[in-house]
Amino acid sequence: MTTKTWSKLLSHFSEIKDIHLKELFKSNPKRAEELTIIWDDFYADFSKNRMTSKTLSLLVELANEVNLKDAISKYFEGDIINQTEGRAVLHTALRAPKSAEVFVNGENVIPGVYDVKNKIKDFTNAVTSGSHKGFTGKPITDVVNIGIGGSDLGPAMVVDSLQFYKNHLHTHFVSNVDGDHYQEIVKHLNPETTLFVIVSKTFTTQETLSNANSIRDWFLQSMPSEAVANHFVAVSTNVSVVKDFGIDEANIFPMKDWVGGRFSLWSAVGLSISLALGYDNFESLLSGAHKMDEHFRTADFNKNIPVIAALLTIWYNNFFNAESEAIIPYTQYLNQFATYLQQGIMESNGKSVDRDGNHVNYQTGTLIWGEPGTNSQHAFFQLIHQGTKLIPTDFIGFVKSLHGNKDHHDKLMSNYFAQTEALMNGKTKDEVLEELSSANLSSEEKDMLLPFKIFEGNKPTTSILIQKLTPESLGKLIAMYEHKIFVQGVVWNIFSYDQFGVELGKKLAKTILEELKLNKTASSHDSSTERLINFYKED
Repeated sequence: MTTKTWSKLLSHFSEIKDIHLKELFKSNPKRAEELTIIWDDFYADFSKNRMTSKTLSLLVELANEVNLKDAISKYFEGDIINQTEGRAVLHTALRAPKSAEVFVNGENVIPGVYDVKNKIKDFTNAVTSGSHKGFTGKPITDVVNIGIGGSDLGPAMVVDSLQFYKNHLHTHFVSNVDGDHYQEIVKHLNPETTLFVIVSKTFTTQETLSNANSIRDWFLQSMPSEAVANHFVAVSTNVSVVKDFGIDEANIFPMKDWVGGRFSLWSAVGLSISLALGYDNFESLLSGAHKMDEHFRTADFNKNIPVIAALLTIWYNNFFNAESEAIIPYTQYLNQFATYLQQGIMESNGKSVDRDGNHVNYQTGTLIWGEPGTNSQHAFFQLIHQGTKLIPTDFIGFVKSLHGNKDHHDKLMSNYFAQTEALMNGKTKDEVLEELSSANLSSEEKDMLLPFKIFEGNKPTTSILIQKLTPESLGKLIAMYEHKIFVQGVVWNIFSYDQFGVELGKKLAKTILEELKLNKTASSHDSSTERLINFYKED
């Protein structure tokens, strides 16, 4: 990086890289208060991160030097910030109020956003009330979302996360082109009472169309072709191809090219969310995201939750050489949250070329992983506590449980608090010796065990504590990470909103599929790939 502040940060890093978090807390009794942001129903505690007030000041200076404020304005105002694809990036417009004005090519897009939202609302109410019936007159009982990537991960994560708020409809998600996937789902369905939502912007995605065609074939084994119009709807821009599939044009929900797939759950892609939770809850999800949008747009950078979260990733990734981040929600409801963020973060910022087309000489995107606590404590926390890798970790917790079981929730949250404290403090040699002194062990056994029981601590964590998991609070949380992605892209000087790396494998797969269909001997590949293909075909 060539900014002046980057050089200052390098110098500062050499000064504090070995300081233990315990020393930072000891030297500043108000540290937790100063490095915590309380906003709306969020309590974001950044104090257990390996930084000082000077670190934060320099990181904010870096944000200012790369003109983050101006970049945020362009992000929200419809500028063509996805320059490699010539598109605006306006998922934020999908949750803006009706009075807002956001222009793309001179047109205010907000009225169109609300036209689609009204269509989603009307269709949702028709299905959930039973007025939209299947071909044989029976009400809909099951909804199957057919998509992949952002057309699956976002809706699937939200519906699973908010299952506490679900209505009577049973919701299923088909994504993998693996035929076993859709077969396992449809074998439990009644075609007379099932609605299929096909989500594909171009209606050409191989995995989605393969599943959609196979499911339609399954459907037509017991239903007439004219029944497709009652049981299949589409989220797409390719109206003619969707109509050829047999879907009524009235049941096509449009998308815009300024909505990226991995940020599309707020659009008509969220139809399955609305169907599963009811439109009011879908609207609350959007409202929560908009509240986080406003916080991100207006809060000073040193009190801005997404900005600080993003700058800390830069700090760990580019100065401490930490390659990954763990995300640990202390609720089973968010068991798909880290999986969802893997696409959002790694597909966006997994780039090695800067905005000028030059190969970067610094690290960009981080590896994202995680599972709910307390399950994860019994799985991979050993690596975070005593492994050789520095793994900054986000802890996400809720003050109130949804079912009100205080005994269980207290046990859950005691682990949430204890783990961040243990990761920070560790366990010193003296503490281990004191612990071993009361054990019924020989001195030789104590000496042998000593090094294995020492924890160095100084492991950074961020604690996000939210009052309650609701559609609105989930909307805020998702939007927080979306804006974190954006800030990282600005600082790293990369384009976060294309994904050309996804396309190469798709093109090669088409070539190989033709070879498999024609039963040709593979001969145009490297020797390893040829042998693999031919071995597969021999069986």
